[in-house]
Amino acid sequence: MSAHSRTRLALVLTLALPATAAAQAPVAATTLDQVIVTGTRASDRTVLESTSPVDVLTAEDLRRATGPSGELGSALQALLPSFNFPRQSNSGGADHVRAAQLRGLSPDQVLVLVNGRRRHTSAVVSTDSKIGRGTTPVDFNAIPVGAVARIEVLRDGAGAQYGSDAVAGVVNIILAGGAEGGALEAGYGLHHTRLEPIGRRLSDGQTGHAHGQAGIALGDGGFLRLGAGYQQRNATNRAGFDQVPPWDQTPANLAVQGRRNYHLGDGDSRQLDGWFNAELPLPGDAALYGFGTWHQRDTEGANYYRYPEGEANWPQVYPHGYRPVSVGENLDVGLVAGVRGRLGAWDYDASLDHGANEFTYRLRESLNASLGPDSPTRFRVADYRFAQTLANLDFSRGFAGAGADHVLALGAEFRAERYQTGAGDPASYAAGPYRDRPAGAQAGGGLTPQDQANLRREVASAYATVSSSFGEAFSTDLSARYEHYQDFGGQFTGKLAARHAFTPRLALRGTLSSNFRAPSLAQVGFESTSTGYNAAGQLVQGRLLAVANPIARALGARDLDPEQSRNLGLGLAARIGERLDLSLDLFQIEIDDRIALSEAITGDALAAFVAANFDVPALESAQFFVNAADTRTLGAELVANWRDHLAGGRLLLTGAWSYAKTELEHIVATPPQLSALDPSYVLFGVEERNTLTDAAPRTRALLSASWAGHRWNLLARVQRHGSARRVFDFGGGFQPEQRYGAEWQLDAEVEYAPAPGWSLALGGSNLTDAYPDRSNEDIHYFGNLPYDVLSPLGSNGRYLYGRVRYAF
Repeated sequence: MSAHSRTRLALVLTLALPATAAAQAPVAATTLDQVIVTGTRASDRTVLESTSPVDVLTAEDLRRATGPSGELGSALQALLPSFNFPRQSNSGGADHVRAAQLRGLSPDQVLVLVNGRRRHTSAVVSTDSKIGRGTTPVDFNAIPVGAVARIEVLRDGAGAQYGSDAVAGVVNIILAGGAEGGALEAGYGLHHTRLEPIGRRLSDGQTGHAHGQAGIALGDGGFLRLGAGYQQRNATNRAGFDQVPPWDQTPANLAVQGRRNYHLGDGDSRQLDGWFNAELPLPGDAALYGFGTWHQRDTEGANYYRYPEGEANWPQVYPHGYRPVSVGENLDVGLVAGVRGRLGAWDYDASLDHGANEFTYRLRESLNASLGPDSPTRFRVADYRFAQTLANLDFSRGFAGAGADHVLALGAEFRAERYQTGAGDPASYAAGPYRDRPAGAQAGGGLTPQDQANLRREVASAYATVSSSFGEAFSTDLSARYEHYQDFGGQFTGKLAARHAFTPRLALRGTLSSNFRAPSLAQVGFESTSTGYNAAGQLVQGRLLAVANPIARALGARDLDPEQSRNLGLGLAARIGERLDLSLDLFQIEIDDRIALSEAITGDALAAFVAANFDVPALESAQFFVNAADTRTLGAELVANWRDHLAGGRLLLTGAWSYAKTELEHIVATPPQLSALDPSYVLFGVEERNTLTDAAPRTRALLSASWAGHRWNLLARVQRHGSARRVFDFGGGFQPEQRYGAEWQLDAEVEYAPAPGWSLALGGSNLTDAYPDRSNEDIHYFGNLPYDVLSPLGSNGRYLYGRVRYAF
C-alpha cells in the first residue's frame, strides 16, 4: 500500500468510526473544568481557570494509549503532541533508557515530579543517541502505568515554582490512592508487518504483561494502595540486507553479503515493578503519608556488526563475524515519607525524598581483539549510579486583602546529589599484546580506573508564591525562588502568570518567567573510553573527557556555566456552548549557554598532539561537554474537545496540534587550541547543531474519537508526525543529509464489558503499517540501516494486541 493510500485510509477510518462509537478518549485529559494541583497554589483552580497551560491525563487515557506495551513514555507521546519519545537503536545507553522531549527542547530541560516531589534522573548518559544526546534523562518507563491516577503536564517554564530543570515544563505524576477496590489486568501483543527493504512479512516484538493493584484501609480514613507488575518483550529487527562496505570487501567478508547481519529495532526486555501509596491520619488534624516505586529492568541493545576478516575479529572465535549485544541491568527506586497537617491558620507539609538509579552495562558476543583468540566474549563494561536525597518544608495559608483572595506559600528545599561510575572488568578495557588490534571490548570499551567518577553536591533553595483571585475575572500567580548550588553559586528565578476572563467562558492568559538549569553531575565529571565505529563506519578509539581533564583543557575545554532561560507565553482558553472547549497557547523560550557535547575531534593531528604531550597513545577521537549555543524556540499548541451524546453513549472528539521551532542565536567559537592543531577542526559543527534544531519534528498533531456506552467502548486516533532532518559529518567536507517527510499513524481499540467488572479489548497501533521514509544511500550504511531513529512513528510497523481486565 502506498503512503498516499495509507494516509487516505487513516482519514476515512477516523471519520467513520465515531459514527458507530468510540471510547473515553485520550486527551480527555484536556477537559477544561478539571481541578488541577500543578502550576498554582490555589486549591480550586481548573484547567480553564489556570494561568498557564496544563494538560490532565487520566488513568483510563494512559491505559488505553499504551496497549500492552506498558510504556508510560509511549502513552504520553500518543496523548500529547508536544511530548516526543523516540525509539533509539544502535545508540548505546539510549537503547536501554529512552529520553523524552517537551516542546522540542532537551530531555533534561523538563522537570518530572511524582505526587509533587522531584523525581531523580537516570544514571546513564546518552552519549551515542541523536535525540537527548549528552543528557541524563528521567526514565519515564521506570514508573508503572498501573500506578498512575492521573498526570498533569504544565507546558510552561516553572523554575521559580519547582526549582531548576523546569525550563520546558513540568510533568507531575500522581499515584493512585484510596482504600477501596482494585484491578487485575493481563495483555499480549505483537508486531505484524511487511518490511519492504527485504520484501518479507514479519511477526515479532511479542509482548506480554500482567499487573494488579488493590487498596487496604488504614485507621480511620487512611489507606494503603499497592501494586505489582511484570512485562516481557521480544526483540524487533528492521535491518536490511548487508551490502558490505567497500573497505571490508575481502573474500571472507563477501561470503556474508546479502545477509541481515545488523539489528535495527527494539531489544529483548524484561521488567518487574512494585509501588505503593499510603496515608495514615494522625491526631490533631494531621496525616502521615508515604509512597514509592521499585523497578527492575533487563534490556538488550544493538551494535554494529564486525566482519569475519578484520582487525576487530579473530576468525578462530567468530568464523562468521559477530554483532556485539549490549545488556543493561537497570534498578530504579524512589521513596518519599512525610507529614502534612495544620498549625493555626497555616497548612504545612514536611517530607523526605530519596531516589536512586543503578545501571550495570554489560556486553555479550563481543571481543577484545588486542587480547587475541583467548579474549573473553562477555564483559562487565561499567557501573553507573545516581542518587538524590531531598528534604522539603512547605507552608501555605489563605487570606483576603486589597479586594482579593490570596494563597501564600513559603517553602525551603535541601537536595544532596551523588553521581558515581565504576570501572569495568580489566579485560573490557585492557590493551593486550596484539598492538595491531583495537584495545577494549568491541561496542564500548569498559570504563577504566582513570575514567571513574565520584561527584557530590548540595543544593539549597527557598521560594515564595502568591496565588490571587481578584473576583471572577482576574487571577494571578507570582513566584520567586533563590537556589544555591554548591558548585555553581546562587541564582534567583521568578515567574508572573495572569489570567483575565472576558466572560465566564472566554479567558486570556499570559506568563513571563526566568528559569535555570545547572549542568548535571554527569555532564561535569563523566568520562569514558570506547572503541567502536564512527558514523562513517571507520573503527576508532576515543574518549569522552570531563571538562577538567588536562587533555580536554589543552583542546580548549572550559568550566561549564548553567543554562539560563527566559520564557514568554500567551494563551486563550474558551468554552463555546456546552459541547466545545479549546485552548491556544503561543510561546517563546530563549536559552543561553545550552549544554551539549562537542563534535568528535578526530584525526592524525589529535593523535599526535595527545601522544606527544600526554603520553597517551592511539587516541583517535575526543569529545567533551561545552556551553554550545544560545537558542530561541518559538511555538504554538492547540487543544480542542467536543462532547455530545450519541446512540445512548458519550461521544468525545479531540484535536490537538503543536509546533516548536528552535533556531541558533549564537554558537560557541572553536577555541584557538583546536584551530592551531588543524584548521578544519570545529568545536560545535553541523551534526550537533542538527541535534538541537531540527532532528526532532517541529510539528505533531492528533485527532481522536471515542464513544463510551453501557458495554462498549470504542476508540480511534490518528496522529501526524511532522518532518525531521538528519545531518552527518563524515569528514573531508562530506556532510550528507536527508529530510524525512511527515507520517500518519492510525490507532484503534474496541473494548467490551461482558459482566460487571470485566472488560475485554482488542486494538492496534499503526494499523496501516506505516514506516518513515527510507534513508538514502549516503545514510543507510550500505543497506543495513534502512530507517533512521528520528521519527516518533518508529520503525516497528503495525502492532496488534488484546487485553483482559477485572476491576473490583
